[in-house]
Amino acid sequence: KLGMLSSHFVNATGLPAEGHVTTARDLTTLARALVDEFPEYYGRWHSMREFTYNGIKQSNRNSLLWRDDSVDGLKTGHTDAAGYCLVASAMRDNMRVISAVMGTSSTKARTDGSQALLNYGFRFFETRLLFKAGEEVTSTRVWKSANENSRLGVLEDLYITVRRGTYDELESTLDIPAIIEAPIAAGQPVAELKIRFGDQELLSAPLRALDDSPVGSLWQRARDSVSLWFE
Repeated sequence: KLGMLSSHFVNATGLPAEGHVTTARDLTTLARALVDEFPEYYGRWHSMREFTYNGIKQSNRNSLLWRDDSVDGLKTGHTDAAGYCLVASAMRDNMRVISAVMGTSSTKARTDGSQALLNYGFRFFETRLLFKAGEEVTSTRVWKSANENSRLGVLEDLYITVRRGTYDELESTLDIPAIIEAPIAAGQPVAELKIRFGDQELLSAPLRALDDSPVGSLWQRARDSVSLWFE
């Protein structure tokens, strides 16, 4: 589901085990899913600097929480095989950057490496809003419908993160089926939006109907059926 194709987990502790492997990329993918899908847990637990239970105070081992106020998580780890590791997450100016550092020799090394990656991300990249939720991106003909045209857009705000200074060089393409017939329900995926930078595809997102397109009258269906013969 998440696309973590290079990971194989055999326990939930992270302790060494045969066949228990992952990558920095997969860990950032998992971290993003945690932030996006479980904000009530992420926001509550991962930014806590210390926690006291049963009279015992435990300090968070993520030293970045004391060094950088924009950091709000996420997870440290250490084994002899993996070294000192840290998946860190920070938010500045409504942009989130997630980093993963693995295989370092000390807690200081993983903290310094993570700070450098976060600073690099914020300095050289930016997040821009492409379309707001419910905003019409385009419209398309719907045959045999009471509504001749259907507005297409996204149901949630759509953002893209790009290298600073390259936003105006992005190109968009729309993949819309040649013939779309009623009924079409609001929210139903109808087309696809693709954003490219040069030869690289950066984003692909479904465009959904913003309105219902119910089946038209007998006359509308008959008229469009004849017209489709010539399409």
